[in-house]
Amino acid sequence: MEDILILGAGAAGLMAGRLLVKAGYKVTILEARDRIGGRIHTIYDQFGKTELGAEFVHGDLPVTLNLLKEAGIKYHAASGEMLHLDNGRLTEEGNEIDGWDELMDKMNGLKEDMNLADLLTVYFAGEEHEPLRDQAKRYVSGFDTADPADVSVFALCEEWQNEDEGAQHRLNYGYLEMINYLADEITSAGGQIILEAEVKDCNWSKDKVTVKTSNSESYKARKLIIALPLGVLKSDNALTFTPPIHSQQQAFRQIGFGAIIKVLLRFNTRFWEKLHDEDLSGALFFMSKEEIPTWWSQAPKHEALLTGWLGGNPARELTDASDEDILEKSLESLSNIFDLTVKELKEQMQSWHVANWTADPYTLGSYAYDMVGSDDAREILTSAIEDTIYFAGEYLYHGPAMGTVEAALTSAAAVATNIIDKSK
Repeated sequence: MEDILILGAGAAGLMAGRLLVKAGYKVTILEARDRIGGRIHTIYDQFGKTELGAEFVHGDLPVTLNLLKEAGIKYHAASGEMLHLDNGRLTEEGNEIDGWDELMDKMNGLKEDMNLADLLTVYFAGEEHEPLRDQAKRYVSGFDTADPADVSVFALCEEWQNEDEGAQHRLNYGYLEMINYLADEITSAGGQIILEAEVKDCNWSKDKVTVKTSNSESYKARKLIIALPLGVLKSDNALTFTPPIHSQQQAFRQIGFGAIIKVLLRFNTRFWEKLHDEDLSGALFFMSKEEIPTWWSQAPKHEALLTGWLGGNPARELTDASDEDILEKSLESLSNIFDLTVKELKEQMQSWHVANWTADPYTLGSYAYDMVGSDDAREILTSAIEDTIYFAGEYLYHGPAMGTVEAALTSAAAVATNIIDKSK
């Protein structure tokens, strides 16, 4: 019997496992995929690295940056301008829209929490506020990957007023380098990581857990850490517990989990660095109103890779779309943004990848966001069930780095520290 079983070999599961094996625990991590990393998925080919999942270190994040320093992993600044484009022309859309200050005042003045869609309907219903409503909803969908109909106004207000101004970074050789470091730390200390081990059933009592995988293998331990994505835990096909854990399963549904599609296109030219007579070589983000609205370059590095991003309900509507259909929509969007034909784009395209994380059965979405009542749900889920079942993941973090790798690492460290401290 193991001391601890961990479900999920993403950032949270590996971080918890690494801390626990170093503290002397016997740890086994069960991962449903045929790879480690979860929503971190770096791939390498003859052109270099491509990040299908997490890509940026968003600001001065202590847990992530300390881990990178300890591992000797190099990273570099990701910096550049944010431009708004339409039909091959720069637009003024990036300027603050009329009514934004009024919206923030109303959000700040609320006595009771509500969702964003209701706030916009109640307080900004007039035709004159249509651009404001549109921009607010598009921002929430794109940045938070959230549904305006259930995202918490209190949480958005806190986020928008406390956005981290620190520099963004990318890892020189991709996030997988950090994942491999954690995994090597676990296995070198005697821990196990077992792939293609999808757990469906969990029988438990105090200090005794038995889980069964889809191929009928059984594993036993004194404690269980569940480090699965919230999308999986919220799904109808989620893990079955005997006896049931009704309060926790209800709590899962009180935290939002967004939808995302990421498209990565590599070309043989960097056509986005010069648009007609405009020098755009310093641009990092390109924003538009196209079907795939947000794109970014590898600035300040000059690599011929563009990344497209579609979040929130628009991404959820394409859950069942084929990768080929999403590619076509992406090329059509780029065609309109940069005033090139789809044929011209295809002639320049060297490789492409579509990461439809909302369709991925082991993720079922992007990352967490707060709904009304999420704080209460998080309090339930961060409390261990009879010191036997624990939950870890980015959805259990509340703070300025919500929805990031930092959030996953921080949550996992808290769980591991809790277990270690209780055994002293």
